[in-house]
Amino acid sequence: MKSPRLVASALLACLRLAAAELPKAPPAPHPDDRFKADILVVVAHPDDETEITGYLAKAIYEEHRRVAVIFGTRGDGGGNAEGYEQAAALGAEREIEGRRALASFGIMNVWFLGGPDTPGQDVLRSLETWNHGAALAQAVRLVRLTRPEVILTWLPVYVAGENHGDHQAAGVIATEAFDLAGDATVLPEQIAPPRERQGISNLTEGLHAWQPKKLYYFSDASHTDFLEGKGPHYATTGTSASRGVPYYRMAADEMSFHLTQGDTGQLARQAIAKGDFKYFEQPVMLVFGKSHVKSGITADIFAGLGHGPVPFVPAPGYRAPQDTGITVNLGGPWNFYREFWKAHGLDQLAGLLGSPEVALAPGERLHLPILIHNGTDDARDVTLTAAVPRGWTITAGQAVFPVDARETYPVETVLTSPAKGDPAWQTVVWKAESNGKTIGSISMRVNLGSGGLPQ
Repeated sequence: MKSPRLVASALLACLRLAAAELPKAPPAPHPDDRFKADILVVVAHPDDETEITGYLAKAIYEEHRRVAVIFGTRGDGGGNAEGYEQAAALGAEREIEGRRALASFGIMNVWFLGGPDTPGQDVLRSLETWNHGAALAQAVRLVRLTRPEVILTWLPVYVAGENHGDHQAAGVIATEAFDLAGDATVLPEQIAPPRERQGISNLTEGLHAWQPKKLYYFSDASHTDFLEGKGPHYATTGTSASRGVPYYRMAADEMSFHLTQGDTGQLARQAIAKGDFKYFEQPVMLVFGKSHVKSGITADIFAGLGHGPVPFVPAPGYRAPQDTGITVNLGGPWNFYREFWKAHGLDQLAGLLGSPEVALAPGERLHLPILIHNGTDDARDVTLTAAVPRGWTITAGQAVFPVDARETYPVETVLTSPAKGDPAWQTVVWKAESNGKTIGSISMRVNLGSGGLPQ
């Protein structure tokens, strides 16, 4: 009988011989570095990037940052300042304008989510027309592909002047992607390794979960007071050491590719022709969103980044409000944002504005959805009345509303602004009463002025 030691020695020798005869597997490929980005810009339309190109010029040419861009739409809505092309044809033109503009800055990694251009002020409508879930899945895929250190996007806040629903939809989706791309249980088919990467029978995508480190917002609101001290500011009046021209001139040159758009490409072309760059000399003002590395609110966006990835950090998540008694709140986008900010750890955004505000043209309707919630065990009648400045008309919403126990009654109030008048801020108020007692009121600041999007 052979000893156990001899048997073990013989077995080990056989294993060594077999291992020596096995081929060595090739090294696993790393994520494709051609698509790695330091900054990922997520915006709605071709030309939206021009809001921050005065800063991007410095980041690209002086700091050698890699930039990638996601557009939510091709900008297929709106007028055409250069020709007759409209709708899908206009979108085709604006896609090329956007690609050429960014290529002038050396930005070649550019993607479109394919949402329709949706002119209006309601972020929920834009999320609907963009097919929110599909657009978010694409955005998460592109965050995992580009592995950005920092994401820059539109401010997800309803602010007068910055009230384009598409802009806000881009900010919402970018925020969601920031918080989801590092979660391996979200869209797991994107990060499962392919069965055979060089074959044709691949079932999954082979990306890697990725947690971006910082998130910042920007805005083109009609007033900028609320942006002071809320994030880093970047002057555009300095001169590029590598290019020998001011950053504002580089921003104007980039914008001049968007010639189908009168308020960007045509504006830039006229500024270049006249040598008047006052519009472009404004600083780029960012709002701090969140950071998963140590960084001050107004510090440079790359401060504290360090090297290498950071672990996934889950967002706080949604928690249903526990309202008791009778409450009255704005519904629609305002109600959504109230919960969205808390769910994504962006409580500071709730304090950017002193009170809700909206922009409206003279003679237009102001739609304010209101939610009356009865948190008691008994049905209650709630009376809504409006107090408006001179010249306004109360079109819908004044009534007595029967609200069942533990239920919410959605009310669509409608006011019509004065047909004439100088541009000005005005305030309208909705007051709620029950059993002869005031239970709450809602004030809305309205910036009356010409133009603007339908509310």
